[in-house]
Amino acid sequence: MTALLQVQGVSKSFGGLRAVQDVSLAVTQGSLTALIGPNGAGKTTLFALMSGFLRPDQGKVSFAGQDITGQAPHLNAVLGLTRTFQIVQPFAAQTVRENIAVGAHLHLPQRALALARAEEVALQVGLAPQLDKLASDLTVAGRKRLEMARALAARPKLLLLDEVLAGLNPQEIAEMIPVVRNLVAQGVTVLMIEHVMQAVMNLAEHVWVLAQGKLIAEGSPSQVTQNAQVIEAYLGHGTAARLRAQHGDKP
Repeated sequence: MTALLQVQGVSKSFGGLRAVQDVSLAVTQGSLTALIGPNGAGKTTLFALMSGFLRPDQGKVSFAGQDITGQAPHLNAVLGLTRTFQIVQPFAAQTVRENIAVGAHLHLPQRALALARAEEVALQVGLAPQLDKLASDLTVAGRKRLEMARALAARPKLLLLDEVLAGLNPQEIAEMIPVVRNLVAQGVTVLMIEHVMQAVMNLAEHVWVLAQGKLIAEGSPSQVTQNAQVIEAYLGHGTAARLRAQHGDKP
């Protein structure tokens, strides 16, 4: 299967802090995969390196067979690589329709066509009834959908979702899962950063785990959640051994 995105030996430091250390991974075209890890693991920094918001100190990023290492985000978006942001900041004084049209303008300079594209995307993410509402009047869940819609309006081949489920209640998460799954059904490759493990277990085919800037595990969701290193990274040193002891398992 074709790797749409390849990250090879990428590292990034900020002063004395090594935020990402020698990370390599490949995202297969048509897949829905996840990047997980505890707070401060370097996940969002890695997204920034993939999408061009940061230039790596070393290593290479390739997209659709092209070297895009350190290339500006707007140029990567033209190629088909877009992302959402953990902190959602819509244009509050504009309507949902106008916000989505901002993303559509990447390929559609005519306002009428961009607004028509906004309607299509709103339907995809469940925002069609709120197209004429001001972005400032949306709920947290609505703003998360709007952030996704703006990125989708640019017609991405690969969409990087940065904690699109953060801050949502269980019902809102359950409603968002089929929206994300449907993106892949419509031909968009998705790589998501996520802390909501229920969603990761339901959505991701393959998971990479980052801790202290290093890739410590990868595999199916069930494989990585049983990995001792992953348990230690999330729950602290010695946890894996204690869990084994509780269940009568041998090391």
